[in-house]
Amino acid sequence: MTKTRARELSRLRYAKNDADFESEGTRCAGWLYTPEGVADPPVVMMAHGLGGERTFGLPKIAKEFVARGFAVFLFDYRNFGDSDGEPRNLVSASRHVEDWEAAIDHVRGLDAIDRRKIALWGTSYSGGHVIEAAADDHRIAAVIAQVPFVDGRTVARASGAKKVLKGTFAGVRDLVRKYTFRGPHTVPVAGYPDEFAVLNAPGAMEGMETIVPDPPVWENEVPARVFLEIPFYRPISVVEDVPCPLLLIGGRDDDIVPVSSIRSAAERADATYIELPIGHFDVYDDAFDAVVGYEAAFLDREVRE
Repeated sequence: MTKTRARELSRLRYAKNDADFESEGTRCAGWLYTPEGVADPPVVMMAHGLGGERTFGLPKIAKEFVARGFAVFLFDYRNFGDSDGEPRNLVSASRHVEDWEAAIDHVRGLDAIDRRKIALWGTSYSGGHVIEAAADDHRIAAVIAQVPFVDGRTVARASGAKKVLKGTFAGVRDLVRKYTFRGPHTVPVAGYPDEFAVLNAPGAMEGMETIVPDPPVWENEVPARVFLEIPFYRPISVVEDVPCPLLLIGGRDDDIVPVSSIRSAAERADATYIELPIGHFDVYDDAFDAVVGYEAAFLDREVRE
């Protein structure tokens, strides 16, 4: 972010209030940002990707949207961050989508926003979740998915047979512990290429380190059952059912989510598609200004007008 833009944001006047909600009986932590001086603004809903919490680089993006006159609702999934739920850091696409649906219902009951103009914003794994949630909700105004996970088969093939096999064994071990009432068998969320982790592509560990707040209060681990889910999670199969405007942003140098899968999703949905020469985590750093600029322009065109 440029120094001029940083100074502008430092003068940004907005309210940030706790707005927790329940999903399947469990409390989820939410923040509602509202820009000062804007009556009934459209709202952008945001949550993180695989293993991430709402504090991991997302407030910076939220403030960019607020500076442009949007409200933002930013939340943690069950079992993550400031939300309740055990086991901690449980990655489950179906549960996350349930949390998105509960959050949408919650936001529709809030005051001081335009409930008719709700946009969903997702990144990486949550880029798939927002597609799934919007496919079943015809009242969503727009969807943004940056470097989105859309096809588990493609991701699994890119990971290689050795990692898939090792992950399957770890996942089964975790499920055995679950059904024998023991604590989860966990694996690292991020690691270096020579380490076993959910995300161990080149740059994954360094990328996570750039978004985790300092000092870190995050445990780099998730229950290993996520490996049993990844190959079968395919938001691309419902992308054509998303009835609202959809923006997909792909990274040509992404070693985590193959850009070919995002291209295919965009073609199926006839979505607005932007492909940049960036890696998976560059959306939070080197390409931040460009990506947020594209997203804000899309929101201005499809939600505000």
